[in-house]
Amino acid sequence: MIARHWRGVAKADRATDYIDHLRAETFPALEKLPGFVSASILRRAVPEGVEFLIVTEWQSLDAIRAFAGDDIETAVVPQAVQGMMIEFDRVARHFHVVG
Repeated sequence: MIARHWRGVAKADRATDYIDHLRAETFPALEKLPGFVSASILRRAVPEGVEFLIVTEWQSLDAIRAFAGDDIETAVVPQAVQGMMIEFDRVARHFHVVG
């Protein structure tokens, strides 16, 4: 199994909008992809706003490729989400889940 990590800092007044977007649009779309396992939203307050770490789990790198495209390192950040963020990762990090 592979864990895909992505982080961003949302504007404080848009943090709830971002969570709503994940739950209403992103996660339902991911659930339709073969090889998708799960997704988690981690958040914490930071001086600039609200930092999020999104962790998705996948059965394989090929499954991630179906979501992210051939360059799986490139972050998938819709335009609507970019407007909610102060800053965000342009790349995603992938980790093999050990246990």
